[in-house]
Amino acid sequence: MHVHKKGLRALGIAESFADRECSTLTGVVMRKDMQIDGIALARITVGGMDATEGILRIVQQLHRKDVNFLMVSGGVISWYNIIDPDLIQARTGLPLIMVTYEESEGLEEDILRHFPGDESRLKAYHRLGTRFPVTLSTGYTIFLRAWGLPEHTAALLCDSFTRDGKIPEPLRVARLIARSVMTLT
Repeated sequence: MHVHKKGLRALGIAESFADRECSTLTGVVMRKDMQIDGIALARITVGGMDATEGILRIVQQLHRKDVNFLMVSGGVISWYNIIDPDLIQARTGLPLIMVTYEESEGLEEDILRHFPGDESRLKAYHRLGTRFPVTLSTGYTIFLRAWGLPEHTAALLCDSFTRDGKIPEPLRVARLIARSVMTLT
């Protein structure tokens, strides 16, 4: 992957939900020069275990061969709907970066409290592994997990797709769209 190429394309995926049964996932294809050239939507279950399938549906809907990597806002979304990055990478062949924005002691206790006895959910959470901090050129620190590319490359990609603040543009735009779509339902 040519990290400095202007035409490099990220597929940023973010979600929104508001105390409902379903959550809206939005995927935004964005070039490194910040041009948007694709959008897709999917629904997943709040508190379910179908986030991975929702992401794969977005990739399938877009049917793009020119996307260079996936960027997802969080690994545990839609009230503990845990993403399987290994399955996503295996099915898409694309590197994957999970981005979070705050330090955390982890979610294990919360998962045990809200989903007692759900060992598969707890194992899925543990498979996400540890995050590493990255300080962006904007001065903000974000936390990443990366699959299919080195940590320094994931950090460079997130930095190059962040104009200001701490949210990379593909994720910021995807979240804005997801929030807007939620107001329609």
